[in-house]
Amino acid sequence: MENLLPHLLVQPESTPLPSGGAGGGHRAARSRSCLVRPSPLSPPEGRGNAPLDLHKLFPNAKEIWLEIGFGSGEHLAAQAKAHPETGFIGCEPFVNGVAGLLSLIDAEKLENIRIHPADARPLLDRLPPASIARAFVLFPDPWPKKRHIGRRFIGPDNLVKLARVLKPGGELRLASDDPTMQAWMQEQMAGSPDFEPAPGLLHTRPAGWPQTRYEEKAVKAGRKPLYFLFRKVSKP
Repeated sequence: MENLLPHLLVQPESTPLPSGGAGGGHRAARSRSCLVRPSPLSPPEGRGNAPLDLHKLFPNAKEIWLEIGFGSGEHLAAQAKAHPETGFIGCEPFVNGVAGLLSLIDAEKLENIRIHPADARPLLDRLPPASIARAFVLFPDPWPKKRHIGRRFIGPDNLVKLARVLKPGGELRLASDDPTMQAWMQEQMAGSPDFEPAPGLLHTRPAGWPQTRYEEKAVKAGRKPLYFLFRKVSKP
């Protein structure tokens, strides 16, 4: 495997990534920790709180897309392969997911992906305003217990952050196979003044939306994924 560290935006060597997914999982092999050490990207693009220079990260990209919580990376890698002219930033705090995406990057020789292997919220604060053309939050942890509602990613604070970084007319794509989360997403999006349906709720996966193994398993288990397409409101 070639050196894949340039694909990583930031990860302090002293801060180990958690392993597993939304439902937990086995701790990743110690050897995988080598994949998430600091990137050789020129500071401050890869470190600290300075705004990211997206042109330096993607000098030839026509636009930038963002996926938050990319899981094993199948959707992100498929989109990057289908859209080589687009730059992709993927956020994932779990080492197993990061390692999975790095394997796909290596196998497909993808050059247009950069990984933020940590919580997405600090990264959102560092992205320039109106810099992202499309954002994905697909099958996030539903945090079904009432005492954990505040941990759900889709909520007022994060929608404000997403609206800030999305371009006017930029797309926000959501998906969930959990009925509680589906209702929550509809409620949160309906209450946001920054987004409008485009067309909103869909019961079938739109064209150009790659299916992942997680989604396939959900369908086989009898769960019914719902898809949501919204657009950032263009304000005068």
